[in-house]
Amino acid sequence: MTVRIELPIAHIDSGECCTPATSSVGDDADIDRLTRVFKALGDSTRLKLLLMIAESDPSELCICDLTEPVGLGQPTVSYHMKRLVDAGLVTREKRGKWAYFQLIDGALESAVRVLGLELFQTK
Repeated sequence: MTVRIELPIAHIDSGECCTPATSSVGDDADIDRLTRVFKALGDSTRLKLLLMIAESDPSELCICDLTEPVGLGQPTVSYHMKRLVDAGLVTREKRGKWAYFQLIDGALESAVRVLGLELFQTK
């Protein structure tokens, strides 16, 4: 059995099918920076590492403190931390043979604000 349904055809008198989109999202450099941030945050290991640093007291951690909680070796954790540094979310400071990472103030809030979300509150 075939059911036939007739749909009305929309007629548009103005010649335009829709209103042109306007954008105030910024230039290509802003979009590229945000893409790096969201790609970095899109990985569960990197997000866990970032949250560990953000919640630490003082607000920095040595690479040696980051390997065991995520169950990965130092080279793999270093790779993930480099992505977070490149995205502008954390800083890296070398002290002797160890690297220490610190969250950049306002980095997460800035990224979230772009999306119009209010997940983070300023203390």
